[in-house]
Amino acid sequence: MQDDQVNRKPRYDVVIFGASGFTGKYVIREALKFLHTPSSPSPLKTLALAGRSHSKIAQSLKWAAHPNPPPPDLPILTADTSDPPSLRRLASQAKLILNCVGPFRLYGEPVVAACVDSGCDYLDICGEPEFMERMEAGYHEKAAEKGSLVISACGFDSVPAELGLLFNSRQWVPPAVPNRVEAYLSLESSKRVVGNIGTYESAVLGVANADKLQELRRSRPKKPRPLIPGPPPPKGSLVEHQKKFDLWAVKLPSADSIVVRRTLVSLTQNPRGIAGVHEDAEQIERRETFWSSVKPAHFGVKMGTKSLLGIFRVIAVGVFIGLFGKNSFGRRLLLKFPSFFSLGWFKKKGPTEDEVSSASFKMWFVGHGYSDSSLATSGNAKPDLEIITRVIGPEIGYLTTPIILVQCGLILLHQRESLPKGGVFTPGIIFGPTDLQERLQKHGICFDVISKNSLPA
Repeated sequence: MQDDQVNRKPRYDVVIFGASGFTGKYVIREALKFLHTPSSPSPLKTLALAGRSHSKIAQSLKWAAHPNPPPPDLPILTADTSDPPSLRRLASQAKLILNCVGPFRLYGEPVVAACVDSGCDYLDICGEPEFMERMEAGYHEKAAEKGSLVISACGFDSVPAELGLLFNSRQWVPPAVPNRVEAYLSLESSKRVVGNIGTYESAVLGVANADKLQELRRSRPKKPRPLIPGPPPPKGSLVEHQKKFDLWAVKLPSADSIVVRRTLVSLTQNPRGIAGVHEDAEQIERRETFWSSVKPAHFGVKMGTKSLLGIFRVIAVGVFIGLFGKNSFGRRLLLKFPSFFSLGWFKKKGPTEDEVSSASFKMWFVGHGYSDSSLATSGNAKPDLEIITRVIGPEIGYLTTPIILVQCGLILLHQRESLPKGGVFTPGIIFGPTDLQERLQKHGICFDVISKNSLPA
């Protein structure tokens, strides 16, 4: 591999940073399933845990290993985002850091900087567009030079949306082409809908930094947009009743749609995908074949509930965050009383194990397009074909997110030579052509084709 990484002799395949956090302990539990697995080969031979408190990490490890005893030789390392030298020491010892310390706008950049300086690969579970785009603007060139792959949004934000769109797109067999794909997300639970407090905090900080994101985008060179056949989709109403799934839905200002658009822009710039360091002929063919089957489409995400009352609840929480998140006093209130302002969805202490295990998600992808691409260029022709696909899985914050993060990490360890040398990327452009979808299928995150129908004229 590149000189930077050849000269590095990291002690650990993976370091989980933020291992004492609520999400972190679930990531430990998931990673332990693949550490020294004699039944099936795993590239994860050495694992370390890192964070501010040795004792809290030890408690998380004990919880994660239950009912078995914790591995006796698993190192616990001390590092803090306010102490850059500790992060550089951490990154110098790792092939890959899985960062679970959020909100990332506050705590993420020092970890990215340490990884890039050391040539260490980096994955996180961020869902904050301003942070992700700022890391791309500030670190892409250096990461490419140093041989550090930096990939955010490797959790529920935003892999199900990315792979779900790519899966739907690939069902449009030529001459058919999609025009738009709308995702409808439904969170379900037999007890109560489980909220990840980190997601809530990220949403509050996202509102606070919306102006900074727009300023960042204006300061960067414009990139070519994907060519999507047909006219732009109509805006539609704020609230929609999707009869096919019996859901009431409202459009979300989602990180998923932003990450998907960044992937499609990357594909526009690299129609065959991004070449790996040392790909063989078979890997090159797989990558190019995969991307040749992907067609760009307009994409958006809507939150769905079974009742209209549930939609008003979603809107009310959005209004609270939108109004109070714009000034420092309002943000303090939002962050101090999350249960009140989220109408009970988010709590500081987090959900119980029973609540986590009872929850699940369904994400429908409704694609509208043309049975023949020539129809898209013939004046005001409306889409005449609909393809619906679906992604389903367990609870999003503490089960689905660790599954995705760990599987992305295992791919990096096992297939590093066939992946790009380095740079800051979205998960879709890197993991799309890999076996990530197949891996997720094996671990309870399933992709299905629901229907393919002609639309009335």
